[in-house]
Amino acid sequence: MAERTPWSLSGALRGMFGRQKIDETTWDDLEEALITADFGPDIADEIVEQLREQVDRFHTEDPKDLKRMLRELIEERLSKFDTTLNLRERPAVTLVVGVNGVGKTTTIGKFANFLRINGRTVVVAAADTFRAAAVEQLATWAQRAGAGIVRPQQHGQDPASVAYQAVEIAMREGLEMVVIDTAGRLQTKSGLMDELSKIRRVVEKLAPVSEVLLVLDATTGQNGVAQAEAFIQHAGVTGLVVTKLDGSAKGGFVLAVQERTGLPIKLIGQGEGINDLAGFTPHVFAEKLVG
Repeated sequence: MAERTPWSLSGALRGMFGRQKIDETTWDDLEEALITADFGPDIADEIVEQLREQVDRFHTEDPKDLKRMLRELIEERLSKFDTTLNLRERPAVTLVVGVNGVGKTTTIGKFANFLRINGRTVVVAAADTFRAAAVEQLATWAQRAGAGIVRPQQHGQDPASVAYQAVEIAMREGLEMVVIDTAGRLQTKSGLMDELSKIRRVVEKLAPVSEVLLVLDATTGQNGVAQAEAFIQHAGVTGLVVTKLDGSAKGGFVLAVQERTGLPIKLIGQGEGINDLAGFTPHVFAEKLVG
C-alpha cells in the first residue's frame, strides 16, 4: 500500500471507493474532491468525463475499478512531461528563481543536500545580494548540506559576479554542481529579468546553464503561478520545484501547474527537514495521491 501523505486524495475518496457500486453521487463526490485538491475545475471536469467514458466502455460498476482508472489516468497525464533533471555538464549549473516567500532559499539548501546524497560535489552561490538575511540563511543551509558557498563580498554586490566566481571555483576545484540563488523581488519585473539575463550571460562565458528551476509554493496554488508568470515568460525556466506539499491537501496542483505552464515538475518538497526534497516520479506520485 502507498504511504499515506497529508496531500493525498485518499482520505476524501475513501468513502466513495468503499461503496457497493458507482452511481451519480460517486461522480459528484469525485469532482468535488478533485476541485478541493486544487486540480482546478477544468481539469477536474476533464478527468471525470474521461473516467465516465472508461466506466461505460468496460461495463463496470465496481468503485475499485474506478480507483485504479483514476490512478492510471493521473499518472498518464503527469507522464506527458520529462521530469528528469538535466545535470550532465561538468560543472552542471542550476539557476534557482522564484518570488520571495516561496521557500527558495531553503529549497536550494535541500537541493544541495539532495545532490550530495547522490554523490555529487556542490558549491552554492548567494547571488541574492541585496538581502543579507537570505545570504545568512543560505550559508546555514549550505553548511548543513555539506556544500561550499560563495558569498557576496559586500552588500549589493553585482549578483552576476558572485555567480561567476562560484562557477570559476567549481571549474578550478573540479566540483560537479553549482547552484545559484537569485533575487525574487518583483517590484520592477523588467529590472529583475535583466538581472537574471545578466547572470546567465556572465555564467555562460564559463559554462552552460543546465537548468533554470522555478520554485512554487503549493499552498498558494494558481495565485502562485500568476505571481511567477514573469519568470515563466522571461527567465528561460526549464523545470519547476513545488514546495510545501506537506499539509496543504493540494496535491492536484502538481498536475494543474504542469498542464498550465507546459513545464515539467522536477523536484517536490514535502516537509521542513533537509531531506524533504525528492525527485518527481509520476508513477509514485499518482499512487500516493490516489492511495
